[in-house]
Amino acid sequence: MEQICLILLLISKALTVGAQFNGYNCDANFHSRFPAERDISAYCGVQTITLKINFCPVLFSGYTDTDLALNGRHGDAHCRGFINNNTFPTVVLFTISLATLEACGNALVVSTTQGPNAYGNLSLVQIGNISGYIDTPDPPTIISYLPGLLYKFSCSYPLEYLVNNTQLASSAAAISVKDSNGTFVSTLNLLLYNDSSYVQQLSIPMAGLTLKTRVFAAVKATNLDRRWNVLMDYCYTTPSGNPNDELRYDLFFSCDKDPQTTVFENGKSQMGRFAFEVFRFVKHKNQKMSTVFLHCVTKLCRADDCPMLMPICGSRKKRDVSERTKSNSASGNAVITAGPIITRSGTPLQLNSPVFRMNTVTSALISGIIILGVMSLCFFIFSLTLLKGKRAPSVILPGACNPAFN
Repeated sequence: MEQICLILLLISKALTVGAQFNGYNCDANFHSRFPAERDISAYCGVQTITLKINFCPVLFSGYTDTDLALNGRHGDAHCRGFINNNTFPTVVLFTISLATLEACGNALVVSTTQGPNAYGNLSLVQIGNISGYIDTPDPPTIISYLPGLLYKFSCSYPLEYLVNNTQLASSAAAISVKDSNGTFVSTLNLLLYNDSSYVQQLSIPMAGLTLKTRVFAAVKATNLDRRWNVLMDYCYTTPSGNPNDELRYDLFFSCDKDPQTTVFENGKSQMGRFAFEVFRFVKHKNQKMSTVFLHCVTKLCRADDCPMLMPICGSRKKRDVSERTKSNSASGNAVITAGPIITRSGTPLQLNSPVFRMNTVTSALISGIIILGVMSLCFFIFSLTLLKGKRAPSVILPGACNPAFN
């Protein structure tokens, strides 16, 4: 048994040695080659872009990890990667912050096209593309026997999202959107407040909000570089948590706006603010409470581009039911969940008859008459009692009965 264990230990050590090259986790049978396209992977996240490069082909090509840098910035230590030797194979990691992506020469290009958005509305849609490369330095000589390495990368970010309310227990909730490669991911909050100060968040009572209560809503972007502003493109309500529900009521889109809705701020900062009066859906007439779900199609735009994306009044494309009910997965929109606004379906009945109001003199006169009547009644009852007490009692005379009377 001990011999078998010793043999297994020797085999494992031999495999470990075979998978090591200059102290790195590299296998000569697989990594003795020049770099290929599959050796780089990009992860586009909320705040950073992470690049991962297979280091073993780099090592085979005659370079070290310090020879790799972003966009030719080999003299800047902040533009270099770092070794991660805890994986197989060993990789070099680069982290690019979206807040300072130009620091190492990365490029941000925002393209704008006109077309239908997620719900068939005619709108200007923007796409942000961040691109760059990782390379090795050129030698100071005229010729070189080492290959020049070049890795290119890019991340494309659609700048339109669907922020909606589904299942809100009291006020609001913020849920971060799932990260995925090639999709712009942000943390968007849809918050409800009590008043225009936007300080105290709305607390919905158990019985629901009274109809026509004014609710103040805000779409806010967090964990984003300050270059991006929030532009609310289209906000509407549905009786269910499904943003594709065919029964909906629009609050505002382009130049069209519900009379009870007011937009305070849009496209000027990382917060869009508006207010509306709560209502009930008629389909909830047999229910004690009505639920209203709020949804907003929101864009992220650069401060200089937002005025260009603001709606031009008079040009609106009619929405087609088949277009507006497309799935969000097909349109590429990110859906963030928050919750319903609960309203009371019924209101107390009010009588329209005029109200009779009495002055002080009339009230005193009526009170005196009532008191006098009560006293008179009491005096009458007392008098009857005295009269009954003075009546003579009847006397029964003794004697025998006359038989003739029978």
